[in-house]
Amino acid sequence: VKMEVLPKSEMAWLSVLSADQFNVLRDKGTEAPGFSEKTPGELEYELKRQFKSKYPTEGAYACAGCGSALYYAKSKFGSGCGWPAFWDNIPGAVTEIPDADGRRVEIVCSNCNGHLGHVFRGEGFPTPTDARHCVNGVSIQYDPKGEQPSDMVQIRSLTLGEIPP
Repeated sequence: VKMEVLPKSEMAWLSVLSADQFNVLRDKGTEAPGFSEKTPGELEYELKRQFKSKYPTEGAYACAGCGSALYYAKSKFGSGCGWPAFWDNIPGAVTEIPDADGRRVEIVCSNCNGHLGHVFRGEGFPTPTDARHCVNGVSIQYDPKGEQPSDMVQIRSLTLGEIPP
């Protein structure tokens, strides 16, 4: 559910986010690789428990901070990176900010500026965009009723031999 009014201070965010969510969304932290999949109550662990797959075909993923829709379910794919990966975001939902060192591009929620992770391009993934939005699982929530276009493409999960080095 999208927040109508966003918290006005970092202290106010503490009252609506878990400690892990605050660390990532507000302090730009990074969860450990595999945390989302291996930790009970976290995104990919719960997807596997409830839907028998980390890649449901219906719905959308929303910002855990403000509830804004960020990614269509069909854009999620298995990249082997240890974090949820998406080949594209919902248009206008994610803002890209080049890191100061110029080596990576940070991605944040366009509505609340919550840190999501980083986007990488040109890695050779067989996706429609050859982009990988590497997203911290604690920064997003799955909404099985979230809408997505009927012509949205879903790629199958990649095998280890298909994941670029």
